[in-house]
Amino acid sequence: MKKVLFLAGLVCATSIFAADGETLFKTCATCHGAKAEKSALNKSQIIAGWDAAKITAALDGYKAGTYGGVLKGTMTAQVKNLSADDVKALATYISSIK
Repeated sequence: MKKVLFLAGLVCATSIFAADGETLFKTCATCHGAKAEKSALNKSQIIAGWDAAKITAALDGYKAGTYGGVLKGTMTAQVKNLSADDVKALATYISSIK
């Protein structure tokens, strides 16, 4: 019984800390718009309509410092603390926005 309770608690705790793309995107929406429909600071590409692979590549590139144009420094600072799970959740969420 103790093992079952421990495992149930572990599953609940893990889900609390799981990456949530919608929640993570709230920070992004400040510049990119609620539906990713804006050009951030009138300088970026509009990311609405991008597939998850393209979004993941861009976010990973910003983290590595190998991707980006005039907003490279801004975006690098924005993504530097995102985990791989965060990037995946964001990419999945953004690519699903209608």
